[in-house]
Amino acid sequence: MEIKSLATVAMIEDVICDVCSSSTRIPSYGLQYGRLEAQWGYGAQHDGEHYQVHLCELCFFRVLSSLRRERMVNGMFDDDKSFSADGFGLISADNFLGAN
Repeated sequence: MEIKSLATVAMIEDVICDVCSSSTRIPSYGLQYGRLEAQWGYGAQHDGEHYQVHLCELCFFRVLSSLRRERMVNGMFDDDKSFSADGFGLISADNFLGAN
């Protein structure tokens, strides 16, 4: 025997970039966005604070470029050249199906 009831389900209709306020929805492809997130714990200067910023593709890569530049400047005069910005943050490429 099946017992059914009507359920309301919340769906994410769109994600708006927190930097430029543009939609991250790409027609026929859905939502395409990045997320910068931090949750600070005990002992951290910002203990108990949780941050989450949604970014469109353009803003995400602008932020990533800024971080790469900062990394390059911080390691500019180091003898350890493994501190390069090449591939900084990239976990996988050509991962079209979203597999880990």
